[in-house]
Amino acid sequence: MNNETKLMTVRDAIITAMSEEMRLDENVFLIGEDVGIFGGDFGTSVGMLEEFGKERVRDTPISENAISGAAIGAAMTGMRPIVDVTFMDFIVYMMDNIVNQAAKTRYMFGGKGQVPVVFRCAAGSGVGSAAQHSQSLESWFCHIPGLKVVAPGTPADVKGLLKAAVRDNNPVIFLEYKAQYNVKGEVPTDPNFVLPLGKAEIKKEGKDVTVVTYGRMLERVLQAAQEVEESDGVSVEVVDLRTLIPLDKEAILDSVKKTGRVLLVNDAHKTNGFIGEISAIISESDAFDYLDAPILRLAAEDVPIPYNHALENAMIPNVDRIKKNILNLVNKR
Repeated sequence: MNNETKLMTVRDAIITAMSEEMRLDENVFLIGEDVGIFGGDFGTSVGMLEEFGKERVRDTPISENAISGAAIGAAMTGMRPIVDVTFMDFIVYMMDNIVNQAAKTRYMFGGKGQVPVVFRCAAGSGVGSAAQHSQSLESWFCHIPGLKVVAPGTPADVKGLLKAAVRDNNPVIFLEYKAQYNVKGEVPTDPNFVLPLGKAEIKKEGKDVTVVTYGRMLERVLQAAQEVEESDGVSVEVVDLRTLIPLDKEAILDSVKKTGRVLLVNDAHKTNGFIGEISAIISESDAFDYLDAPILRLAAEDVPIPYNHALENAMIPNVDRIKKNILNLVNKR
């Protein structure tokens, strides 16, 4: 594998990952509303129709139930569909097909009924899409055995993990954050660049506090960690989960044992959110004996996402709130 990289947006990394996998495997195809001529509601399939044709970049009617059913059926018969769900909120129309069919088939058929399908979901707030088009619903799917859930936070991780999701023989919920489609970063150009599902990454090493996060919040956590180190001398370790199911518990617990303090951050609602599960995992493990302060959670407020820009920003963890919680953990303020 070569080490060359190219500056890409998250959007470009998605197109690159899908195109590379479609060139490698003729069974891979893209399906969804507006994925063809329009190039995707968020521009995440621009140019793909011209390269792969309408049989492999398939525009559909506005029927999420039909889209998910067709994709799951195709996966059961040997294809590897990628479903562009567009707004994650629309996945509620696909729930029966995903939860009761895709997630259960491999188990019910003793491993012989594989369902290699990826559901790409534009998640999260930050672009003024209001209450019905701004949700992060990952905790719903983390609760269902048989599904994998992926939430990358950098363009490189988006590419490497999307390629891994396409190659996986299980249904995968893949979160893409709307507010990050234009975020840029260096991305490996090698078509063989694939990241393993279920492996977290230490994005920043530290010794005083562990911050565990994923997805859109990674960028803000890294900024907050850098600022408190410069202003207050607090050394922060940042654990980027990248994959929620399967979860890299070892990486979390090792970091907690190292620092003795932990802050959990995501942009989904706090009550019954996924970071509550991480808190429970820490509490039930031997890492609990290493804690020098209570586990803290920082998440979105438990209200529908407002359309108003100022209100939308106010309900989501920002850099200042992350910094305040880090400093509270070390009794700096």
